[in-house]
Amino acid sequence: MNYGNIKYYDIANGEGVRTSLFVSGCTHHCKGCFNPETWDFSYGKPYTEEVEKQILNSLDNDFINGLTLLGGEPMEPANQKALLPLVKKVKELYPNKTIWCYSGYLFDSELLGESRAHCPWTKEFLSYIDVMVDGEFKESLKDITLRFKGSSNQRVIDVKKSLKENKVILSPFNEKRKSGTIYY
Repeated sequence: MNYGNIKYYDIANGEGVRTSLFVSGCTHHCKGCFNPETWDFSYGKPYTEEVEKQILNSLDNDFINGLTLLGGEPMEPANQKALLPLVKKVKELYPNKTIWCYSGYLFDSELLGESRAHCPWTKEFLSYIDVMVDGEFKESLKDITLRFKGSSNQRVIDVKKSLKENKVILSPFNEKRKSGTIYY
């Protein structure tokens, strides 16, 4: 797997200050994508053990709330396989940190159901995710008043509750920003 970027003090892609890994490879090709260079699976740099160590070390700071996976598409099968050891280690070393994942795939019908994204690693991979923003970005539904998502068709899902209750449970982060309120 390759990655396009790592942001160690990201405040835009999940709650609080986060380490964000932008993986390479995406087959959605959403019109208006903010990161189209990451569609190419060979874009960027190779994801290595040293890179993984740097990510894990960055999470050792108390002010870092957790890890965010985005891209590209973390839920492409090849990326799931490569990311599974990372999410396992994050939860082992930092059980109180959250893991957010942005995916163009729909949580309930494509990741839990039969689709090209559902693969041998999906169920275990999802068990480590706390919050998922799902659904392809739709430029025609772009709304800058939304928190942590770009278009109104996307959902911010509480993955732990959803897996437990076997239905999609939306996170409180799914709501729109309140006028004049700044979220960090």
